[in-house]
Amino acid sequence: MKFSKLHLSIFLFLVAFTAANSQEITEAWIKENYTKKEVLVPMRDGTKLFTAIYSPKSNAEKHPFLMMRTPYSCAPYGEDKIWGRLYQYYYKEYIKEGYIFVIQDVRGRWMSEGKFEDVRPFLENKSKPNEIDEASDTYDAVDWLVKNVENNNGKVGIFGVSYPGFYATMAAASGHPAVKAVSPQAPVTDWFMGDDFHHNGACMLWDGFNFYSTFGQPRPKPTTKGPINFPYYTNDRYKFMLETGAISNFTKLLGDSIEFWKVLMEHPNYDDFWKKRDARQATKNLKPAMLVVGGLFDAEDCYGAWRLYESIEKNNPNTSNKIVMGPWAHGGWGRSSGNYLGNVRFGSNTSFYYQKNIEIPFFNYHLKGMGNIDSLPEASIFFTGENKWRSLTVWPPKESKKMNMYFLPNFKLGFMPSPSQNSYSEYVSNPNKPVPYTEGTMEGRTREYMTDDQRFAAQRPDVLTFEMPTLAEDITVAGTLTAQLNVSISTTDADFIVKLIDVFPEKFQYDTTGYGIGNGKDYLMDSYQMLVRGEVMRGKFRNSFESPQAFEPNKATLVKFDLPDVAHTFKKGHKIMVQIQSTWFPLVDRNPQQFLDIYHCSDSDFVSSTIRLYHDVKYPSSIVLPIIK
Repeated sequence: MKFSKLHLSIFLFLVAFTAANSQEITEAWIKENYTKKEVLVPMRDGTKLFTAIYSPKSNAEKHPFLMMRTPYSCAPYGEDKIWGRLYQYYYKEYIKEGYIFVIQDVRGRWMSEGKFEDVRPFLENKSKPNEIDEASDTYDAVDWLVKNVENNNGKVGIFGVSYPGFYATMAAASGHPAVKAVSPQAPVTDWFMGDDFHHNGACMLWDGFNFYSTFGQPRPKPTTKGPINFPYYTNDRYKFMLETGAISNFTKLLGDSIEFWKVLMEHPNYDDFWKKRDARQATKNLKPAMLVVGGLFDAEDCYGAWRLYESIEKNNPNTSNKIVMGPWAHGGWGRSSGNYLGNVRFGSNTSFYYQKNIEIPFFNYHLKGMGNIDSLPEASIFFTGENKWRSLTVWPPKESKKMNMYFLPNFKLGFMPSPSQNSYSEYVSNPNKPVPYTEGTMEGRTREYMTDDQRFAAQRPDVLTFEMPTLAEDITVAGTLTAQLNVSISTTDADFIVKLIDVFPEKFQYDTTGYGIGNGKDYLMDSYQMLVRGEVMRGKFRNSFESPQAFEPNKATLVKFDLPDVAHTFKKGHKIMVQIQSTWFPLVDRNPQQFLDIYHCSDSDFVSSTIRLYHDVKYPSSIVLPIIK
């Protein structure tokens, strides 16, 4: 029997496809079945971006692209070297499907030409032919790929986690017709309001300094060499950051070389600099199908995932836009099983569920025409506590009803306000002895703190701890939390940290299926206090992030702010707890508790403040919970 060239190609593809699905994908397998090319792709202004392209050798069918643009390097460099994620992560499933993988160093990073700019602003109306932003760079890169890479099917999917999630958002705004599906994952969205370096105007000191002391180092020319880690003189970061003192001293440590840190210090308020860098500016008239992914316990970009989805939904009513939120730390759906985080167990391999049932079907449908997209719900949300995925038609759920949970005298919580007169709880906040964010020596900022036991904080006199009676039935919270605090302070500024906590029963039994908390022992320590959500508000921004205002000392004042969304069930037999404090160190930089420019203050400016939280008829304080009955 004589085979034609077409029949032979199909036969060889089927052999390769069967082999890919029947054996482990290894580096050697990829080298045998894929070709890697490294090219400099030209942009409209003449700048060339370094791009690694992994293409299947088989030409029996045309292949879609899956692309990631990154400031973190598309290493390993060299056409004989293979990116480890292609055979170590679930990305190998895309290799089995015959995707063309593309990883690109963004403008000004690593081996790409040009000048790097952090979260480069999106230009909605480009007035000059050579005017560029990250959306135009994506357009030019995609245009080159579909025209120059052999045997592609003209369809491009783009994804990325964290900073690459920002570039994925910009890719969706590129307008290139070949871009069919985009998945911003843990996407950097707004660096002032809630992602990475600021939360509600407060500087997230640990993450900001640790990141920019390395990432922010200048790169004078294309290079394969990475930055040098900052030389901390002690492994105890609490000690290092407290001894370093005011944030202006951190600026001195970095010197003149870290450009963006200096820029950050010159923009302490929510001005045009920050507003232009809000990725939501690029969410109008989006054409690709969107899949926004995030972690319920993402310490870096939890805000970005919720709020980007919300913005896309608002601005693009006719665009397919879906959201997935699982019980993960930053990027945990790609590099962990998702069975647990710290002490808290979730009862199943949540990452595998996401990969198999959501992300891979999403790209396969839009780029290969496989499957049925109708099977993917609008919102796939994992509810902790009950440890179940819920498929929802809208987020937040229509069933969610906002209910005030009031602070009451004697450190209690309830759904009815206090009838008391002149009732308050009080503490003294001393920024020179700040409340630590976790217990023990802090050698590295843990991901697990987002679910850590809060009993250590409840024992401090500068933390107010309020608790509900034991629940007689389940209470499910689904949506954005809002703190409404009537407070007074003896100084002119202060921070307010609100922590929503699930208090487990005494000697909570560990379930071998993975439900609950612990490491497999017969029972837990008594009454584990699981952090469900914590957030900071810089008090001077209570009325305006653009125009901060001083407090009038000892005058009752409303401080109202949102906390990122929650999807959690407080089980029958548990208790709901809320803690209020004014330092959370060294996660958050210390507020000197005086109304001044915190980024340029000195060590002598830090003073103690007596803080009252009112809970009476005239000045009720509460947390607004979106509750599903």
